[in-house]
Amino acid sequence: MGKGPTLFNFDAFARTIDERKIKTSTGGIITIICAITTFILLFNEYQDYNRIVLRPELVVDRDRNKHLDINLDITFPEMPCDLVSLDVMDGTGDIEFDLLKNGFTKIRLDETGNEIEVLQFDANENIEDTHIGANEDGYCGPCYGSLNQNDNENRPDHEKVCCNSCNSVRDAYARAGWKFYDGKDIRQCEQEGYVERVNSRLNEGCRIKGSAEINRIGGNIHFAPGASLTIGGRHIHDMSLFDRHPDKFSFKHRINHFSFGEDIHELENIFKNDKHDHRTSHPLDGNSVSANNKYELYTYYLKVVNTRFEYLNGLKIDTNEFSATQHHRPAQGGRDEVNPNTVHARGGIPGLFFYFDISPLKIINREDYNKSFSAFILSLCSAIAGILTVGSILDKTIWSARSFIKEKKST
Repeated sequence: MGKGPTLFNFDAFARTIDERKIKTSTGGIITIICAITTFILLFNEYQDYNRIVLRPELVVDRDRNKHLDINLDITFPEMPCDLVSLDVMDGTGDIEFDLLKNGFTKIRLDETGNEIEVLQFDANENIEDTHIGANEDGYCGPCYGSLNQNDNENRPDHEKVCCNSCNSVRDAYARAGWKFYDGKDIRQCEQEGYVERVNSRLNEGCRIKGSAEINRIGGNIHFAPGASLTIGGRHIHDMSLFDRHPDKFSFKHRINHFSFGEDIHELENIFKNDKHDHRTSHPLDGNSVSANNKYELYTYYLKVVNTRFEYLNGLKIDTNEFSATQHHRPAQGGRDEVNPNTVHARGGIPGLFFYFDISPLKIINREDYNKSFSAFILSLCSAIAGILTVGSILDKTIWSARSFIKEKKST
């Protein structure tokens, strides 16, 4: 009976005896090249194994009831701070007037763009209820015909309607639809120095920065000239001073920074020792627009997506990313200067408008290593095997070619 199969029959790595091996200089060169190439590939695989990436996941946004923070820093080189107002209007009809008096900072700029003064908001300048009743000294300022000061039937204790400050007169003028201009010849404004202050700053610019909290629904945030007010369901601005100087003012602007939600650009400690930049993108940062027309509407349409970053160290940050589309047109309408086939609609007020829409989806970016350990080992084996196989084929090809040429010469 013959012998059965042994382990020798299953040897896939059969070896030739040393006497049958032939070493050549070409084989040595190929071996060195293969060794160097293998080392480079192994080093690259190791780097790829240690590389940290963000893996995005798209889910339904369940944080719709939370508020949304808006962070902005915008420079208007040709608009004085006394003339700019900032309002927010959302899809529910809620309006937040003049946010520059709540959480924002105004910085006066000279004609060359240098900062002059940081303006602090004085809570005493609020115009709400400032024209109800006389002051502590019994003084009841005139409203100059903009209000019926004797119409006190619905007032507590039948108090007389009074305009005791420049702001209260401005409010009364706005409600009456009158043009306020610079407040000249209005005693309250003259005494407070408002007229002199406004006229001395006509050639200045303004930088506005700060944050505001709004409802997490679509709406718009806009900068426009003059005090704002809603009358009869219409949102209006007193543009009398803006219109008075045809050779001054424009909404030429530079967006230094604009973001929604928590701004992880400010959290420098997260990325202090991080070689990979995983920060949110702010597409409007650094955007600068020159004004060719005083009565120009500059509009940005923003699509905001709720975003979460989850890091390997356990830190979780909720913020928002957005895309932006820019458009501008003259308020007076007419044909476009660049594209004559485009006719702009007439209407609106000059200013800078940001219309934002909130996405119903949420992106979760999880930080993770690019490869698992098993995938790293598999890549190493594949790289080594591939290099050795290619080197062996190349060596055999060169050996066969040399043998063929040598045989041809000998015949």
